[in-house]
Parts: sequence; structure tokens; C-alpha cells
Amino acid sequence: MIWRFIQEQLLGMRWLNDLVGGALEAVGMDVTTRLGGSVQFFIYDVIKITILLCVLIFTISYIQSYFPPERSKKILSRFKGIWANTIAALLGTVTPFCSCSSIPLFMGFTSAGLPIGVTFSFLISSPMVDLGSLVLLMSIFGAKIAVAYVIMGLIIAIIGGKIIEKMNMTQYVESFVLNAQAINLDQPEFTVKDRLIFAKTQVIDTLKKVLPYILIGVGIGALIHNWIPENLIERILGGDNPFGVILATLVGAPMYGDIFGAIPVAEALLAKGALLGTVLSFMMAITTLSLPSLIMLRKAIKPKLLGLFVLICVVGIIIVGYLFNAFSYLLI
Repeated sequence: MIWRFIQEQLLGMRWLNDLVGGALEAVGMDVTTRLGGSVQFFIYDVIKITILLCVLIFTISYIQSYFPPERSKKILSRFKGIWANTIAALLGTVTPFCSCSSIPLFMGFTSAGLPIGVTFSFLISSPMVDLGSLVLLMSIFGAKIAVAYVIMGLIIAIIGGKIIEKMNMTQYVESFVLNAQAINLDQPEFTVKDRLIFAKTQVIDTLKKVLPYILIGVGIGALIHNWIPENLIERILGGDNPFGVILATLVGAPMYGDIFGAIPVAEALLAKGALLGTVLSFMMAITTLSLPSLIMLRKAIKPKLLGLFVLICVVGIIIVGYLFNAFSYLLI
């Protein structure tokens, strides 16, 4: 009962949904209609996600202040083999929330001489399974699904990095990245005040960047939730379509967004009858692969390595989607 209260009232903020519904009814809007339900969904989800966003970014940024690039490089250089990939994937969970923000760090680690497979484990993990995704998924889908999602994302990152390492793909990194001079600066030790200021700045900067995608994502979610027929979603993304996971992955991949914009869309799709694994594949594809990030990444790596990176991510996401669909009964 305590955990249910945390999930529904603290993380899910059901009280906020009731409060928004009551306020809309007080001004004469019927929330049982499509329009009223859409307005309630939009206001509730925007406020909820924004609150969670600010709390999460502040907390994670405070933790991240202990792991500047130079210190992260030193940590990664201590490990070898599969352990190095594992630590890189775990380190990705406390770094930026979208793939475009992860690429400069990936380039810096590669320039510093870290193995290519290790840096790709970081690059895959960073946008896919950050700590924000864990908490947000818990607020919507519950702890079991959230933890399983993060574990599967880490597995994709670790295996993907090892595949790239075994194939000896270093030659397909652009020469300006490999030949860049690593700058070793002594990082001054932050005080508690410095860390709080850093965390506050990260909240403001991140909120400015992702708020438009939250509004778009919640708007799409409200549209799906109240206007798209349930049988249409079930037919396309439900159990009757064996290719639903593949379709969701391919549709989500080119989109640019992050976990905060993808969550409301996923929530609405699931409520309309889409299968759990199909919805999670859609989310993974949006957060890990996007056209802007691939264009940026192409500046640092050659087409063959870029193609292998995309293939590993797409295949991994599709496999995870089908696994979740097959074993969702254990998680719900």
C-alpha cells in the first residue's frame, strides 16, 4: 500500500489530475467529453512532467557534478573488457537526456583514447536509460516495468559496444576526432554551493530546451487519448499485428525528442490498446535515434560505423520490444 501510494500519488500525481478536473468543471467544462478530457489530459500531464523534470534534473545534475568529463575518463580508463563497457553504460545514466547532448561527450572520450567499444556503450546508454527515464516510467508503468526497461537498455548498450569493439571499427572514426589533443585540466573541487548552483542552472537550461517537446508530446498524447479510435490503435500496434514492434521502432527512430516528450505519447498508446513492448520500443527509438543526432554523429564517424550503430540500436530495440510483449504478464 505504501508503494502504491508513492507510485500513484507521489510519482503519478493522481491528486493533481483530480484537482485539474475539478477546476475545469468549476469553470463549466465537461471533462467527460472529448474536448474536456483532452484539455484535462494536457494540463495535468504538462504540469506533472514539468514538476518531475525539474526535480529529476536538479537531483541528477547534482550527482553529475561529481563526474566531470576528466574524472569520467579516469574512471573508465581503470576498467578493461566487458567491465569497461558496463561502467560506461552505467555512467551514461547520469549524463544528458538526449542523444544530441551525448555526442560531444562521446567525441571527448574517443579523443582521450578510450576504446571505441567503450565510448559507444556510453553513447547508446546515455539517452536511452538515464535515471530520469527510470523515475518517469515508474510514475506511469510501475517499478517492475521501469527497472526491466533500464536493464534491457543497459544490455543493448553493453552488447552494442562489444560488437563494435570486436569488429575493430576505430578506423571509421573521423581523423579529427582521433587526432584531437585531449585537454587535461585540473577540475577544481566544487563546494556544496557550487553544486547547487550548477544543478539549478542545468534545470533552467534543460527546461528551456525540452519544454517545446513536452508540449508537443502531451498534445499528441491528448489527441490519441481522446480522439483516436481504440480499435485503430489495437489494429496497428496491438496483438493482432505481429509487425507492430518493428513499425513502432521505425516510426519513432527519425523523431527528435527525449523521455519527457515520449512518455505522454506512450501512456496514451498503452491506454488505447497498444502492447507494452511495442510502446517501449517506440520510446527507445525516439530517445536513442533521431535524425538530428545522426546528422551530428556523422560529423564524427564515417558512414559504415554510423550504419552499424543504427543497425545495432534498431535490432536491439526490436528484440526488447518482442521480449516485453512476450513476458509482459510477469511485469503488469
